[in-house]
Amino acid sequence: MNILIITVGKLKEKYLKQGIDEYLKRLTPYAKIEVVELPDEKAPENLSETEMEQIKGKEGEKILSKISDDTHVIALAIEGKMKSSEQLASDIDKLATYGKSKIAFVIGGSLGLSKDVMKRANDTLSFSKMTFPHQLMRLVLVEQIYRAFRINRGEPYHK
Repeated sequence: MNILIITVGKLKEKYLKQGIDEYLKRLTPYAKIEVVELPDEKAPENLSETEMEQIKGKEGEKILSKISDDTHVIALAIEGKMKSSEQLASDIDKLATYGKSKIAFVIGGSLGLSKDVMKRANDTLSFSKMTFPHQLMRLVLVEQIYRAFRINRGEPYHK
């Protein structure tokens, strides 16, 4: 399985990088995983609704340029579907079973994802109704992907 994690914004915090690197290393026996980090659009503090949509649109174009037609896209969004770790594992397993060997998880910038990216998404995922820093979500996501593979293989994991 090929997993692509597309994120908007630079990861600066060393402790988050270390955690992500650890889970990426742990994932190597299970899947080919790639993280694509796209630059976020510079924006002033106070934006109008139109300006917000323009920025999300520009970021969205960059995101969509990284996704091939045969990729199953899962967008991370507050309004996405909440799932248990077991449900996510089951979803990944079903995709592999039905020949979807390319999955892209998309984490937007601080303003969220554009309408075009949400339209392209085959599924949505939310880890909480709370707002989290996008950099932290990257760590949580790679941990949950790792956990999903452990669950699917019947290997021990913390409940």
